[in-house]
Amino acid sequence: MKGDNVKDQLTTPFEDWPKEDIIKYLGFLMHNYRVMDAFWFLNIENRHGHEEACKINELVWGKVGKLAARDLKERFNITEKGIPGFVKALKLFPWNILVGYILIENDDELIIEVPNCPAQEARLKHGMDEYDCKDMHRAEFENFAQVIDPTIKVDCFFAPPDKHPEGLYCRWRFTAD
Repeated sequence: MKGDNVKDQLTTPFEDWPKEDIIKYLGFLMHNYRVMDAFWFLNIENRHGHEEACKINELVWGKVGKLAARDLKERFNITEKGIPGFVKALKLFPWNILVGYILIENDDELIIEVPNCPAQEARLKHGMDEYDCKDMHRAEFENFAQVIDPTIKVDCFFAPPDKHPEGLYCRWRFTAD
C-alpha cells in the first residue's frame, strides 16, 4: 500500500521503547503540535495581518480536518457512519485531546462545547484580542465530518468573533440525516 514505508519509518523507532517513554513522548508531540500551531498563526498574523492569518488558518485546518479523519478511519478501522462514527474519530483527533472538548451526545446529534480554549486563553494572557476562529473551525469540522459521513451537518451556535458567555468560547452542533 502506498505510504506503508512512511508509516514504517514513523513507527519503527518506537517498537522497543518502554510504554512509559512512549506515553511521555506522546505528551511531547501533543504539546509540540499545539505550540507549532500557535507560532505558525502568530507569525502569519504578524507578517500579513489578522484577517489574512485567519483566512490561511481556515484553509490549513480545513485540509487538516479532512486528512485527519481519513487517516483515523484507516488506522483505527472506523467504519461507523453518522454521529457515532464522527464521535469515535473525533475522540482520537489531537485537537480534541488538547482542548478537552465537552461532547454531549444524543442518538441523532452531538453538541461540542469548549469552556477552555488554549489558543484564545494564551492570546488573552499576552494582552491580545481573541482571534476569529469560527470559519476555521467550521472548515475543520465540516471536512472532518464529510469524510466520516457526508450526511453530517455542522451548525455553530457561537464562536469567536461572536460574543460568547464567560467560561464558554464556542458551541457547535452536529446532526446526521
